[in-house]
Amino acid sequence: MELKQSPAVSPLPFAMTTPVRVARVGLKSRNAEELAHYYRTIVGLQEMGRRNRTIVLGAGDRELLEIEQFSSAKPDDPRSAGLYHTAFLLPSRGDLAHWARHAIDKQIPVAGASDHNVSEAIYLTDPEGNGIEIYADRPHEGWQWNGSRVVMGTEALDVGNLLDAGKQAGGEWLTAPQNTVVGHVHLRVGNAQQAETFWHQELGFDTVQSYGDKAVFLSTGGYHHHIAANSWQSNRAEKRDLDRTGLSFVALEDERGLPSRTFEDPWGNVVTTSKI
Repeated sequence: MELKQSPAVSPLPFAMTTPVRVARVGLKSRNAEELAHYYRTIVGLQEMGRRNRTIVLGAGDRELLEIEQFSSAKPDDPRSAGLYHTAFLLPSRGDLAHWARHAIDKQIPVAGASDHNVSEAIYLTDPEGNGIEIYADRPHEGWQWNGSRVVMGTEALDVGNLLDAGKQAGGEWLTAPQNTVVGHVHLRVGNAQQAETFWHQELGFDTVQSYGDKAVFLSTGGYHHHIAANSWQSNRAEKRDLDRTGLSFVALEDERGLPSRTFEDPWGNVVTTSKI
C-alpha cells in the first residue's frame, strides 16, 4: 500500500526567532461566537479551547487569538487609542497566494493589498471593526537597511504575480497552516513619539522606521516590526474607554531572562510579557 506523505511544514518565521516577539492578541467582543466564526472561516484559525467567557483560536499547536464575550460593551471608537490591526504572518508566500485565491473565489471583502518591500500584505476588517492584516515576509536576508532603519514602502500588491507563485507552489487554502503566527500588532495611540519612548524604556524595543511624527515601527532582533503605533486617526487621544470592544491585550514572549510583567502604555493599551 502506498503511503501518502504529509505536506511539508514551512519553518517558523524569522519574526519568532528574535529575543521578544508577539505571542497572542486578546479582543473584547459583543458577540464572541460570531467573531470567532469570522476568524475561523475567513482567516482560517481553528478553535483550540474555551476558558470561561473566552474563545481561544490558533493555528497548528499555537494559540494566537483570545476573544472575550463582553455583551454590554459599546462599539470601538476608531478615533480612540486601541487596535489598528492584528497581523497574521503566514509561513510562506505560497500560503499567502493560496489565501488570496481563496478570498477571490469566496468573494471575501478586503480593505486593501500592499507590497511593503519587506512583505506582501492583504487587509481586512472584522465584523466589529478590528483591523486584520494577512501577510507573508520576503526573506529577511534581502531586506534593505539604511543604518538602523529598514526600507519599507507601500506599493500596490501585484496580485497576478502572487497567484502565479501559488500555482507554482501547488496546493490550496484549507486552513491557517502550522507556523502561522501573529507577526506584529499595530496600535492606535495619541502620540507616536510618546509611544516610541514607552516601547524603548519599558520593553527595550528598537525603532526600525518612522513616518514623521505620526507613526513608528519597533522590533527586537532586526525584524521589520513587531509593534507599530500610529496617530493617523487618533491624534491626541486620551486613555481608552475600557467599556468598548476591541483590544484587550497584546501578549509578548520574552527570551531575555526578565520576569513576566504587565504594562499599560500611556493610553491604556495592555501589554503582557511572559518569560520563556
